[in-house]
Amino acid sequence: MLKIQLIATLAVAVVAFLFSGAYAGVSAVLGGLSVVIGAYFASLVARRGENKTEASAILINLLKAEAVKILVIIILLFIAFSIYKQLVPFALIAGLAAAALFSGAALSKLNV
Repeated sequence: MLKIQLIATLAVAVVAFLFSGAYAGVSAVLGGLSVVIGAYFASLVARRGENKTEASAILINLLKAEAVKILVIIILLFIAFSIYKQLVPFALIAGLAAAALFSGAALSKLNV
């Protein structure tokens, strides 16, 4: 699923580049990559509980994974806003949204 998130991010980045220029394309990539990286770290956390069979333990582990994903996304977006001065907010949000649509699907494909 991370591949599909990357493809969606790149598609949005190409469209943003064609309509609004290079800064918008880079902004879309930054938005999408923040979600992809967050989902990757969340999958690592979720895999830690793959041997658990109790429903409450599985739920707690998935909630931890979701919290890690959100925290990573917030940190990466803060860094993007702080460092990239030519940021195009609409393109960043579009890239983030495209990748986020597939983020839940990426976690649901895990065998936990």
